[in-house]
Amino acid sequence: MNSVNEAMLLYAVTDRAWTGHLTLMEQVALALEGGATCVQLREKELDDGTFLEEAREMKMLCARYHVPFIINDNVEVALACGADGIHVGQSDMEARDVRTLIGPDVILGVSAQTLEQALAAERAGADYLGVGAVFATTTKLDADAVSHETLKAICGAVSIPVTAIGGITRDNLPELKGTGVDGVALVSAIFAAADIKGECRALRALSEEMVSR
Repeated sequence: MNSVNEAMLLYAVTDRAWTGHLTLMEQVALALEGGATCVQLREKELDDGTFLEEAREMKMLCARYHVPFIINDNVEVALACGADGIHVGQSDMEARDVRTLIGPDVILGVSAQTLEQALAAERAGADYLGVGAVFATTTKLDADAVSHETLKAICGAVSIPVTAIGGITRDNLPELKGTGVDGVALVSAIFAAADIKGECRALRALSEEMVSR
């Protein structure tokens, strides 16, 4: 299993909106084949039973690639399917409460948009931070913009890994070099691609170059 730091390199966040001739599971399999280092299952519309069934299948898929499997927001589903981690936002359950529920061994990721939020998340027991939106994004319309200066300040202030998220594409990813991030979290850049496997290969190479010091 990747370390949390290594898992941040190319972090794939699912979005069912981009499924078409491929199922979500098939898309995730292609992302893993292309080099995704972490997968987060984000489902806002499914009932818990369907969500859990899907989560169990995706957990097994990620395990075959030795890649951490993260559930977005739903602690109950994360625990029930044996996910490697849970990711929560600022409007979800408090990070400290989540840590109490999941114990010390499950990965806890927390979204942050400010230095204060980042430091608070680290104190609450977060294992990594998702910081963004670092570019304009159409995937999450309510995402606040985070300047690259703030991103750099967060990376310099915390001792846990940071992944940048929000509007990142193959074209603008290199602009994040020098900010201190440990990788990128991507939604449409991966799952809206015509060739998901090939796109992940290209994005991973760019991310590796970006994080090289």
